[in-house]
Amino acid sequence: MTPPFPMDDPGKRDYEHIDVGYESDGKLLRIALARPKANILDAAMIGEIRCALESAAQTPSLRAVLFDHEGPHFSYGASVEEHLPDQMGDMLGGFHGMFRDLMSLSVPTLAAVRGQSLGAGCELASFCHRVFVAPDAHLGQPEIKLAVFAPVASIMLPTRMGQAAADDVLLSGRSLPAEEAVVLGLADEVAEDPTGAARAWFETYLADKSATTLQYAVRAARFELHERMRSTLDDMERLYISELMTTRDALEGLNSFLEKRRPQWSDG
Repeated sequence: MTPPFPMDDPGKRDYEHIDVGYESDGKLLRIALARPKANILDAAMIGEIRCALESAAQTPSLRAVLFDHEGPHFSYGASVEEHLPDQMGDMLGGFHGMFRDLMSLSVPTLAAVRGQSLGAGCELASFCHRVFVAPDAHLGQPEIKLAVFAPVASIMLPTRMGQAAADDVLLSGRSLPAEEAVVLGLADEVAEDPTGAARAWFETYLADKSATTLQYAVRAARFELHERMRSTLDDMERLYISELMTTRDALEGLNSFLEKRRPQWSDG
């Protein structure tokens, strides 16, 4: 990919779906989802995030990435239309590729969440090392209500929350309010200004560290998780595409959502 801005002016916005800027003398990259109010993580937005991450890999001073958002909600999740059979392979490949990019980048990641953080949005937040949430935040994985499942969350949530709490979120499809999300480990801190709290945490704990050493520390701390995630994502994609999406109920769940009607399950 060609970086969307010159490397001598990395804060120059040249995106349609995200807002990108370097802060703290190039030490912190802020990537804001910028299609409110839903901030749908569709193929276009994911492609821009991946392009920004590729450019970030060329920034030696980088010490962290902050995922933030414009508007009242972090993200309603991925595009449901792109989950349909004719697009799901490319959608999953691109979305999972974004996490592989983050693993390769090997820098601490932060998330600032207000309002709804659902589906793919919750998966992105839960992958981050520190998640700061506003009092009005709700985080959840509602995929089960559409008769599908969340591959990344199925890997990340047991690591963050423990298996029992992860099972609750993944199988019920319910959303956790901010305080409960912190208690269960899905988020780390409730703050009136989660973006400000994330920046303050960065300045206090990361800004004065060696960028090189932080990369090694991230690789070491998440070595087992990242190795498992890289291999398991391939298995999850096969389970999703080759098995789940051959069922009648998966298609019914997605189509009923798009058609704004109650699903009629055939249990097959």
